[in-house]
Amino acid sequence: MSLDTVNDQPVIEASRFVLRPLRSSDSGLIALYSGDERVARMTTSLPHPMPPGAVEALVARATAADRDEDIWAIDGTRDGGEELKGLISLKRMDRDQSEVGFWIAPVFWNSGLASEALEALVTANPLKNATMFAAVFQDNPASARVLIHCGFEYLGDAESFSVSRNANVPTWTYSRKL
Repeated sequence: MSLDTVNDQPVIEASRFVLRPLRSSDSGLIALYSGDERVARMTTSLPHPMPPGAVEALVARATAADRDEDIWAIDGTRDGGEELKGLISLKRMDRDQSEVGFWIAPVFWNSGLASEALEALVTANPLKNATMFAAVFQDNPASARVLIHCGFEYLGDAESFSVSRNANVPTWTYSRKL
């Protein structure tokens, strides 16, 4: 099997980076960046502090044949950048729909990286989705702006549990028809 394809998960080209399947060598940078409380607090699933083995379990889930979520590394090495700048994912739902998730390492915030990664993923539409959804915490307006910039439309308010906060947190939900 090619290092660039995990169970038919494609490599997606963008102008400053590629989106590629995770590999075990990503564990160190994932641990470094996702261990930052500012990153973990804006996700539903990342704990803080990161317990031993959690990153390795994430990579194992991402590369499993029976996974229900495709996770890509935002890899800037093609242009001389960092091997991992963040992650972006599609979690399968029913009726040709997926939920988008992403986080960017703080050193790359405010660089347009999240918008470019999301637009590349939407344009490639690797799961042939009819609709993509996303939810962001209401105290994370930067991620809401990324979604709006990429053509996602506001659907309404909800709430999701945040592992790092150990609490339900108000969210804004968005969708984009493809």
